[in-house]
Amino acid sequence: MEMPKPDAAVLARKAEIVARLSRALPEDAVISDEAETRAYECDALTAYRCPPLAVVLPSSTDEVATTLRICHEAGVPVVPRGSGTSLAGGALPTADCVILGVARMNRVLETDYDNRFIRVETGRTNLSVTGAVEQDGFFYAPDPSSQLACAIAGNIAMNSGGAHCLKYGVTTNNLMGVTMVLMDGTVVELGGAHLDAGGLDLLGVVCGSEGQLGVVTEATLRILPKPEGARPVLMGFSSNEVAGACVSDIIKAGVLPVAIEFMDRPCIEACEAFAKAGYPMCEALLIVEVEGSEAEIDHQLGLIMEVARRHDPVEMREAKDADEAGRIWLGRKSAFGAMGQINDYMCLDGTIPVSELPRVLKRIGELADEYGLGVANVFHAGDGNMHPLILYNANTPGELEKCEAMGADILRLCVEVGGCLTGEHGVGIEKRDLMADQYAPDDLDLQMAVKDVFDPNWLLNPAKVFPLGASEARRGQKLAAE
Repeated sequence: MEMPKPDAAVLARKAEIVARLSRALPEDAVISDEAETRAYECDALTAYRCPPLAVVLPSSTDEVATTLRICHEAGVPVVPRGSGTSLAGGALPTADCVILGVARMNRVLETDYDNRFIRVETGRTNLSVTGAVEQDGFFYAPDPSSQLACAIAGNIAMNSGGAHCLKYGVTTNNLMGVTMVLMDGTVVELGGAHLDAGGLDLLGVVCGSEGQLGVVTEATLRILPKPEGARPVLMGFSSNEVAGACVSDIIKAGVLPVAIEFMDRPCIEACEAFAKAGYPMCEALLIVEVEGSEAEIDHQLGLIMEVARRHDPVEMREAKDADEAGRIWLGRKSAFGAMGQINDYMCLDGTIPVSELPRVLKRIGELADEYGLGVANVFHAGDGNMHPLILYNANTPGELEKCEAMGADILRLCVEVGGCLTGEHGVGIEKRDLMADQYAPDDLDLQMAVKDVFDPNWLLNPAKVFPLGASEARRGQKLAAE
């Protein structure tokens, strides 16, 4: 995946830029030593690496504003970074950029149980938001698989979801307000601790904007009372297509589980070897979880298992206690780490209508045969958010390019059946050149016009989201007009 050539004028002024940042910020906030900046040369899309010009680790919104103001005046691109867990290259630096990481900004600023919100700095990890309120009987609903490490900043940037988003929605459904710093250092407040803000839905524009519009430093998040109880059931099937059809029928039956998770045989085998969760060795399995009172749980699981029996499951296992429920979830939560033990892989993130699951799963298998690459499927089946893991050997010349080509075909397939390129990982660099497969030129032009308003010089998170030629041309037009 091509990246833009670094601005030679910016590279030539590195010492001056670093000195100015160092004078304006605390002593330990600026990293410019080449060996130390290598820790930030990539995010979780590790196939591409590029050390940045410098790294700034601010501790407050004011320090973020100072950093952006200096970079704006000097014409230096800035790449915002949360915890660096992006699987789409959303925080991949360029050689002439400053990485602005918010990891030190992790405080809880306000908790209000009566109005059910918590306000945090966005460097705080996803799981630790629930950790701050769970002793009082509350939780934060979005739960990406990387929730132990991923930051709220990245969750907002990519509109992340998780296993339980079928019932509770993704980040945008749980985000009430933000404090955001624009590229010129202006601090703005959007939304807040109330039902809805008046005027344009700018909060909706910011959530999922992938660091293209500003740097979000504080977030007001919706918290919910913990459910009375929850219980998963594990169901094994003879093929991916049968499991996919079962998912579609569960949704058609009018039952709303809190989660429906899918794993195929390659993923089951890897997870069992890694986590030893006691999974059956079948072609595909579903984990379906419901919540509520004991009576509600029994009723919902009864309906779900009735639907599943029509698909001749090879095994059905209902959790009898918390320990068994934990083991059912253990393998699924370990899936990405387990796959990483056995192979290099690229994790995709296309979303499709649930009714198309059988067709798409079959076609993914056919593409794997055509390309001669392995594929493992693990994903949020309830809302059609697929995560095919394409297996390849990074040490074999040409395999990465073959993997990318297969991934592009899978994502185009998602769009063809009425879905979209991303459900929660974002576009980043991984899917930017596929945006034209989903959006018409006028649609892309309108999206870029929104960026023009927030970041007129196109300095924020370069080379992401928009096809590289289009974004470079747009930035060139802006510079020429000055």
